Amino acid sequence: MAEPAAAQERFSLGVITDDAAIYPEVRKHLGGEFRAALASNEEDIQSLLEQPELHAILFDLDCIGDGPVDGLDVLAEIRKIQEDSVVVAFSRTNSRTIPLKASQAGADEFFLFPLNYDELKIVLLRAVEQRLLQLEGRRVIEQVESKNVFYGLVGASPAMQRVHQSIEAVANNNASVVLRGESGVGKELVAKAIVACGKRAESPFICLNCSALPETLMESELFGYEKGAFTGADAAKPGLIELAHSGTLFLDEITTLDPSLQSKLLRVLQERSVQRLGGRAARKLDFRLITATNDDLEDCVRKGRFREDLYFRINVVPIFIPALREREGDIALLVDHFLRIYSASAKKPLKTLKPDVLEILEDYSWPGNVRELENMVQRLVIMNDGPAITAEHLPQNLLYSSSASQEAILIPEAGVNFDAEMEKIEVAYLSAALRRTGGKKSAAAALLQMDPQRMKYLCRKHHID
Repeated sequence: MAEPAAAQERFSLGVITDDAAIYPEVRKHLGGEFRAALASNEEDIQSLLEQPELHAILFDLDCIGDGPVDGLDVLAEIRKIQEDSVVVAFSRTNSRTIPLKASQAGADEFFLFPLNYDELKIVLLRAVEQRLLQLEGRRVIEQVESKNVFYGLVGASPAMQRVHQSIEAVANNNASVVLRGESGVGKELVAKAIVACGKRAESPFICLNCSALPETLMESELFGYEKGAFTGADAAKPGLIELAHSGTLFLDEITTLDPSLQSKLLRVLQERSVQRLGGRAARKLDFRLITATNDDLEDCVRKGRFREDLYFRINVVPIFIPALREREGDIALLVDHFLRIYSASAKKPLKTLKPDVLEILEDYSWPGNVRELENMVQRLVIMNDGPAITAEHLPQNLLYSSSASQEAILIPEAGVNFDAEMEKIEVAYLSAALRRTGGKKSAAAALLQMDPQRMKYLCRKHHID
């Protein structure tokens, strides 16, 4: 039974034990801060663990089964049920392995009985307050991320906000959509976002890169075939268009389709039916078409690479996806997102970025767009064992093309001795000029456009013969 809550009691504490002497001591020493509830049997324990806001649990490992070994199994189950609660375990068994095993099972702290209640109170208060701060931090991060993530699309820039609005506008109708933008901007993710926030979210999403297969295979993949339609067709197979029935068909790099396949696709869109290779009957279909390209569609039509009638069929609603360099402020969000993903997959602590690194990343043009950024972050996580990513860890091509990186290299975070650096520059120029002129100081002075007397002075100053 839970004790009546006193005004000053800030936290809830579950006490799991069958030792009748422990609970009164807990109330006596911890009652000022903790509202305690006792669970001494299986029914009480189950009821206790179902409480939604249980700040801490004091668990007697010896009250389960024949000793602490059985208690450790229950401890692991408690941790699964109460992931956010602070769990303190204790035992009367004086074994070196029990504290380690308790920690591995999910205990935040371990005490050996008899309990020092004053110390227990301090440890519990510190642990609970720290856990609450962590939970609040997690809540704030989740709130921020929810504002910056739209159906899997990370970004809050004005350019991406316009994309989000376009997605919402087309999500619940059947109009054909063509996604346009440079390679690597995330056209497939936008297609998935359209599906996810629309009425076909639970229906099939069939994706095909039109440049991935040769023409002969592309036709059979798209339209399917009947048994015996060609050599090797041992059984009938539905095409991807047919598999998209009631759902969405996404065709990436649509301009790479062969003209004959463009013609057949146009017929499918006009008649809303598909006929398998070698088949006689056409199957009626209901699907939503989304296409994507990084080519200039209009130019492809002018040059005869893409059918004009198919162009008008697919270009009902064009959505232009901005390049990463046009998404002001989104690089920091994307880097944080990818750091979390790849740190977790590599089972490494979450890495941080030095401020100058973010400046370098934002100064870079990102010709490969989000795909290039993601690959770079993955590489940085895998190849760097340190807690922080510095400018030295970045790829050389990125450093060379960034003015911010040049500044970071020129003036590192710890600063430089200006006079010493200037002396190095003087020595470098003097030495280079003397080598060029075969050691003739007058000729070197002329090369550096300085007075010969100054040349001699600088050579004496830097001990250059």
